[in-house]
Amino acid sequence: MPSFAKVNLDLRVLGKRGDGYHDIFTIFQTISLHDTVTFDVADELSLECEDPDVPTDGSNLILRAAGRLRASFGISQGTRIRLEKSIPMGGGLGGGSSNAAVTLIGLSKLWGINAQLSQLKLIAAELGSDVPFFLEGGTAAGSGRGTEIEPLPDFRAEYMLIVTPSVHVSTASAYAGLQAESLTNVESNRILRVCRSEAESVDFVRLEAVNDFERSVFAEYPEVGRVKQRLIELGADRAMMSGSGASVFAIFDKEETRQAALKALDDEVNWRKFAVAAVSRDEYRTRMFGKS
Repeated sequence: MPSFAKVNLDLRVLGKRGDGYHDIFTIFQTISLHDTVTFDVADELSLECEDPDVPTDGSNLILRAAGRLRASFGISQGTRIRLEKSIPMGGGLGGGSSNAAVTLIGLSKLWGINAQLSQLKLIAAELGSDVPFFLEGGTAAGSGRGTEIEPLPDFRAEYMLIVTPSVHVSTASAYAGLQAESLTNVESNRILRVCRSEAESVDFVRLEAVNDFERSVFAEYPEVGRVKQRLIELGADRAMMSGSGASVFAIFDKEETRQAALKALDDEVNWRKFAVAAVSRDEYRTRMFGKS
């Protein structure tokens, strides 16, 4: 099964929660860059991946998702899982969260579990903040700690670039650089209402979107800021960091401009580059569930 990446078209950190997490508002978008996860019947639960940087023990979200699903539905079967990795790790593109969601979907089919989507979402929320989104796909607003998902009209973008520099951004340090703790609940709720209203009523390309992590991440990791500036200089209609970095996505008006930008980036040998497109909700659900 394909395990699609995401970008955050907008990302605002609204304040610190009592449970230690942060309240956020974000607009998620699935993109065509994907890993591939395959499942085979086996007596034991195991994970294989040729990428030596990918852990294949219990710390991997794939095995954690499989274990939670098995425990929740009293399954005794195992499975042999193989992961072909294409999404950069730690790049703010949600690869691990996507892998976890695809595991919940794929193993429900393999093990014959007639699970409701609402049941899978409960397990997904326990696994990580981005995981529930990958049970929906397409364009969606995420709020709370990112687990409260509201579908939005499809955002269409055929000519996108993802650029990931060889920088590892610590999500904890990215949050530590924010000043969101000072916001009151009243202010957070007001900002959330404004964000939702904007998301439902405007063209995302023209939206004055922000990623609240950019300032602190660019200060600590200037290479990420240089990626964004370079993409803007190469004609992107819009460029923004995804998640807490280090990947930056850019939206171009046509294929010729995107190809020219790709060629111009040939000299950046330490940057991984991907030509991608937005994946709609119908396309996503067809690929995941076999139906729209």
